[in-house]
Amino acid sequence: MSTGKWRKVAAVAASLAVMATGCSSGDKADDPKTAPSSDPNEKVTLTVATFNEFGYDKLYAEYMKLHPNVTVKAKKAATTQEARDNMNTRLAAGSGLADIEAVEVDWLPELMQSSDKFMDLKSDDVSGRWLDWKEKAATDPDGKLIGYGTDIGPEAVCYRSDLFAKAGLPTQRDQVAKLLEGDWDKYYSVGKQFVSKVPNVGWYDSPNAIWAARLNQMENAYSSSSEEEQIIPLDENKPVKELYDEVLTQSVDNKLSAGLSQWSPDWNKGFQNGKFATMLCPGWMLGVIEGNAAGVEGWDIANVFPGGGGNWGGSYLTVPEQGEHKAAARELAAWLTAPEQQVKAFESKGTFPSQKKALESAEVKGYTNKFFNNAPVGQILSDRAAAVKVTPYKGPNYFAIDTIAQDAITRAAVEKSANREDSWKKAVDEAKALG
Repeated sequence: MSTGKWRKVAAVAASLAVMATGCSSGDKADDPKTAPSSDPNEKVTLTVATFNEFGYDKLYAEYMKLHPNVTVKAKKAATTQEARDNMNTRLAAGSGLADIEAVEVDWLPELMQSSDKFMDLKSDDVSGRWLDWKEKAATDPDGKLIGYGTDIGPEAVCYRSDLFAKAGLPTQRDQVAKLLEGDWDKYYSVGKQFVSKVPNVGWYDSPNAIWAARLNQMENAYSSSSEEEQIIPLDENKPVKELYDEVLTQSVDNKLSAGLSQWSPDWNKGFQNGKFATMLCPGWMLGVIEGNAAGVEGWDIANVFPGGGGNWGGSYLTVPEQGEHKAAARELAAWLTAPEQQVKAFESKGTFPSQKKALESAEVKGYTNKFFNNAPVGQILSDRAAAVKVTPYKGPNYFAIDTIAQDAITRAAVEKSANREDSWKKAVDEAKALG
C-alpha cells in the first residue's frame, strides 16, 4: 500500500529513537511449527487496523459467520502515515495496538529491529504460501516471521480515455500500451503532447508518484545493502539528486503534473474534476481510483510501465505481543492472507496477491474490472509482476530519509513554498540531523 502524507523530521527522528530501543528475539527460531490454537468456544473481539483499501470488509463478515464466537472490529486509517504514527506511539507505550496491525513495506524494516514485540507467525499451516522475497522481508535474522504478506504492487498505467481523445491520442488500451512503451523519456514526451493540446489538465496527478515509481526501480537509493549498511548522504547522492531535478523539471517546468499531493482533499477532488489524465497504478490503487472517481466514465488501464516494470507498495499483517488474544488473532490473520481470501480481496479492491496459489489461479488471471472498461486486470497485473526486475534494498533508515526527500519535492512542486535548490538544501540538512 502507498505511503500517505509525509511527516516532519522531528517526528521521524522520534520514531527512529523509539524503534532503536527494540531488540531481536535472541533465540534461533525453529523450522515451521504448529501454531497455538484458540479456544473455539471463547467469545473474543478482535480489532484489525489497516489503512487505505485492503478489500477486507466483506471478508470480516464471512469470518464471523464461520466463527460465531469471534467479533471483528475494523479500524481503518486514512493513510499509511497515520497508521505508522499510531504504531510507533503505541508500540513504545506497550499498549493500545490492535490485535492485528497492518504494516506497509517501506516501514517494515524499522519494525524488524523490534521483532521481539511481535508474535512469531511461522507455522506449518502457512509454510511456502508466499513468494520467497515477500516472506523473506518479514523474517528477522533469527528466522522469526513477524508478518503475513497481503498484497504486492506491480505497476501499470491507468488513464482517462476521454481525456486522451481530447488530445488526439489513441484511446484503446493496446494502442496506449504501444504509445507508452519505452523509458521515462517516452512517457514524458507523450505527456508534453498531451498538455499542449489539453490546457489546465495534468499529464499525471502528483510529482511524488513519479518519484516513488522511479525510486522503486533503483536497487540502492539511499544506502548500500552490504552486511553493515552504509547510508549515502543526500549531498553526495548523485543519482537521487538527479532524480529530484528530473521530477521537478518535468512536473513544474514542463507542467506535466497536476501539482497535487496524493491523499490530500484536493487530490481526492481531482478525480471528479478531471485534473489529470494518467496515474501510475499498482493493483491496490485500482480500488482507490474507483472509490474517488465514482460516476466518472473513461478510466482504463494499459499493460505498460515506463522503464519496463516496477513494484510500488505492498503490506503485511502483524500480531503485536501486547495483544490479549494472540492465538485467535494469528488464526484470523492467517485466514485473511490465505490464497482464497486474497483472490476475493483482489476482486474487491484490486489488491494483487503475494501468495503463489492465488497468483496461479484462474480467478486472478481471468479477472476483469468493469469500472476500468472491463480491462483484463488480472492478466495485466500478472504481466506487470513478471516485468519487475529490481527489488530495491530498503533498510531501517529508508522511510525516514525518503520522507525528507518527498517533503522537499512537496515544498518545491506542490506547495511552492521554496525553490528547488533551497528545498533540497533543507532536505540535506534534515537528513544529516538524523545522524
